[in-house]
Amino acid sequence: MKVLVGTQNPGKLEGAKRAFERYFDNVEIVGVLVDSGVSKEPLNEEIRKGVETRVENVKKYAKENGIDADYYIASEAGFFNTFGMWMDTNFAMIEDKNGFKSYGSSDCFVMPDRLAEEAIRTELRDVMNRIFNMKDMNKAGGGINNLTDEAITRIDLTEHAYIMALIEHRKKDFWN
Repeated sequence: MKVLVGTQNPGKLEGAKRAFERYFDNVEIVGVLVDSGVSKEPLNEEIRKGVETRVENVKKYAKENGIDADYYIASEAGFFNTFGMWMDTNFAMIEDKNGFKSYGSSDCFVMPDRLAEEAIRTELRDVMNRIFNMKDMNKAGGGINNLTDEAITRIDLTEHAYIMALIEHRKKDFWN
């Protein structure tokens, strides 16, 4: 089974690999560098738009390069404001070769307003690097790794978002 992923980020690729290998054998994960069409720190609806744009761009890449895939997928991390709070999440989209689409999200956590506002102006990575006095938080499991005392990593969040998106592909009868 071939899965084209709208990124070349090693952590996001590993999260996708873990999710698909839970349910399928012989999974080949191929990362494709594509544009999300959204800001570096997507907000609210922009998060969904980012995954949809990435999936469309991956499908376009596959068509232009004669690549057949079983699934076209993407994930996007960002902030959404609900209940009067800024929440950080990973959001994923999966489209199969027949055009069936599904979405899922990871666990999320509340960001203090002052840090959310700073991250929106810059990037969450920059805020976490400053807070935890690190140079590249993303390569060290992400800020969530430090916030949870290594209980959850960025890879885990990506994996969980894809697992949630795979529900509809695996359990279609539930929705019919």
